[in-house]
Amino acid sequence: MEIDKRPTKYFSVLLLAALSVLLISSCRSRKERKASKHAQAKEVNAPKPKFNEADAADALDNLLAGRLVDDSLFEKGRVYDISKALAKSYADEDYFPIWLTENGDVSYVSSLLQDLEALQHDGLDTARYQLTKLKTLLHQYQNAQTVDEAFVVNFDTLCTQSYLQASRDLLLGAVVPKKVDSLWFHANDSAWQPYSMLAALGRADTDYPSLDSFRSKLKTYILLRDAMKKYSILQADSNYLYAKQAANGGGFTDSIRNVIIAAELPWQAATPDTLTVSAGMLKSYQYFLGIKDHRKKDSLTQAYLKAPIDTLIMRFVVNMERLRWMQQAPEEKYIIVNIPLLELFFRINGENAMHMEVVVGKTLRQTPSLNANMANVVINPPWGVPPTIMKKDVLPGMARSGQAYLNKKGLKVYDLKGNRVNAGNVNSNNYKRYVFRQDPGDDNALGYVKFNLPNKWDIYLHDTPHREDFGKKDRYLSSGCVRVQKPRELAEFILTELEGKRYPLDRIDSVITTKKTRYEVLKNKIPVHIVYLTAFEDTTGTQIRLLTDVYKRDRKLQALLQ
Repeated sequence: MEIDKRPTKYFSVLLLAALSVLLISSCRSRKERKASKHAQAKEVNAPKPKFNEADAADALDNLLAGRLVDDSLFEKGRVYDISKALAKSYADEDYFPIWLTENGDVSYVSSLLQDLEALQHDGLDTARYQLTKLKTLLHQYQNAQTVDEAFVVNFDTLCTQSYLQASRDLLLGAVVPKKVDSLWFHANDSAWQPYSMLAALGRADTDYPSLDSFRSKLKTYILLRDAMKKYSILQADSNYLYAKQAANGGGFTDSIRNVIIAAELPWQAATPDTLTVSAGMLKSYQYFLGIKDHRKKDSLTQAYLKAPIDTLIMRFVVNMERLRWMQQAPEEKYIIVNIPLLELFFRINGENAMHMEVVVGKTLRQTPSLNANMANVVINPPWGVPPTIMKKDVLPGMARSGQAYLNKKGLKVYDLKGNRVNAGNVNSNNYKRYVFRQDPGDDNALGYVKFNLPNKWDIYLHDTPHREDFGKKDRYLSSGCVRVQKPRELAEFILTELEGKRYPLDRIDSVITTKKTRYEVLKNKIPVHIVYLTAFEDTTGTQIRLLTDVYKRDRKLQALLQ
């Protein structure tokens, strides 16, 4: 027999009456919240409740409900507004306090304060996260027998705001890149969804969601943060501070110098016993600073030895911020080009599979920071003159020498339909109607191999006929693109090892001799990161070294961070 599951008329009347009583009382149903693991051990002799959670929830509801936005906007982690994220965090918790419970447990708050304190090792100012005020409120809360809902609302929302601000700064950066670097186009596609972590705080089986989960996983960031920890200790080291004082006060002996070097090198260094070892330490120190490592006690080295530790710390700070502008974790396979280092690394599972020197943009035609996927490898690429070179080089050359200039550069002129035209038809007013192209060959500006990374700035990796530039200390010589030292070897590695196409060097050389363009489309697109970092790890991946700020971008970022 089928049972009628619909409520009877009598039951419906009773249910409506009960709901009316609840509405008239305007009392929020107390949320069932479990205490943290730490607090559960203390619940045998639980003290009188510090506050009423339901009343605090009502107050939070009144304060924040009007700030809600459509939940769909949060799904991809692309809502970066702190106030909107704060409102969502409490709405997901039905507006009950996130950090405080009426049994007085403050274990989550204590963990948060420790996390905020540790942000100094990320080069972030803890004052930005109201650390001192939070400590004061925690002290007041712990020493009060009861607190009113206004205090709870103030304390709890400040904890949430600080957590949200810190998590966003760690994941995305504290400074908007465009405010300090007009040539930083590298994307950060990390999804910021801290409210999903905060929603778990009321569960007994969930630990405090550490801010560490928002930190960069890039190797350079980890090494810089370790160095920052060492330097924070160094600032209170009496022997080191005495050596600095002596260096600036005329007592600059070899032993004083060696104390400073041993302290300031980010990696472990032993204090030398002999002059020979002392010279080796000086060379290591100069290498770390990114200056000529000739073991001589020149004026530049002396100036660094006398400089306050803050000078080095700020070099670390600005580059940790740049790393936060990138995605949080590296891909399994990727290429990274560091402009100030003038080197390229092909990394697989964190290890260097290939490493080579590069040539990058002149200071007047700087290489931008960007990321793009390598789509194809071109053997015997033609070269189409880009707008910048056209305007700054080709047009002035034609004005001086006409067709003779084009012949010297191996350039041919075509209309937009691909028909070759006489160069005499081109002038500074109509040049955009034409295409200037250089055929494949020994003198082609791109050399024999080009690595295409489609992007709107028309930046790519390529070979060069000017191979004599590699080995030079200063290789800021291009018009923006990146010239690579071992293009044939890089092409062989990509096409043979990664694509499985059996493309050894002799086959690549055979194609080159034909002078015919060949496109090899990649099935597996390779992420390429071109970045500007004036602090980076060495080829071993274990030591930080500083680099010359050739494009002069550090100072402005430093000023904003301070």
